[in-house]
Amino acid sequence: MTKIITIIALFVASLVSAQGQFEQGMGKALQTWKEGKPAEAVAQLERIASVEKTNWLPSYYIALIQTTQAFGEKDKTKMLSLINSAQKAQDVCNELAMDNPEVLVMQAMIHTASIVYDPMTNGQKLSGDVMYILNKAYKIAPENPRVVFQKASFEIGMAQYFGQDTKPMCTQIEKAIELFATFKPESALHPSWGLDRAQAELNKCK
Repeated sequence: MTKIITIIALFVASLVSAQGQFEQGMGKALQTWKEGKPAEAVAQLERIASVEKTNWLPSYYIALIQTTQAFGEKDKTKMLSLINSAQKAQDVCNELAMDNPEVLVMQAMIHTASIVYDPMTNGQKLSGDVMYILNKAYKIAPENPRVVFQKASFEIGMAQYFGQDTKPMCTQIEKAIELFATFKPESALHPSWGLDRAQAELNKCK
């Protein structure tokens, strides 16, 4: 009996240690990104993802970092490479957490980056997919600020393209900002970004 208790205690201790290492590694990688070193952060996250094969968070942040870079990249070749790398990481997330609203928002962002990369080819092909994904996320988590913001932001782009009124979407961005104040992520490592982007988008509305 004592041996069994000892084995269980060791097993629990190893789980706690592994979880501690995961949190430390993730925290370090995200800090590296904040310090303006995205390539290093991605490399750290890829190492974590190779070990934590059932956890979607490392691949999610790889996709987020590379998609964020893609939106700011002027070199079309580099932009496409970043989008493709982001989608590769996203494919892992889609497999592990297909109906997670955060994962759905991330996929919509990658498709949006593809539209920005080649509006003529990808606009018609992917716009419907983006709206389908964001509407699905909204049905699952209408109080998630990233869901509300990303949906409104994409709809603003669509409205501007077709010369339509953007005021209803701007109201939704205001709602997203309010939701950021009360939204509580599952953990310190779960997505919490977006308030600054929503505020910047709202400023464009005024």
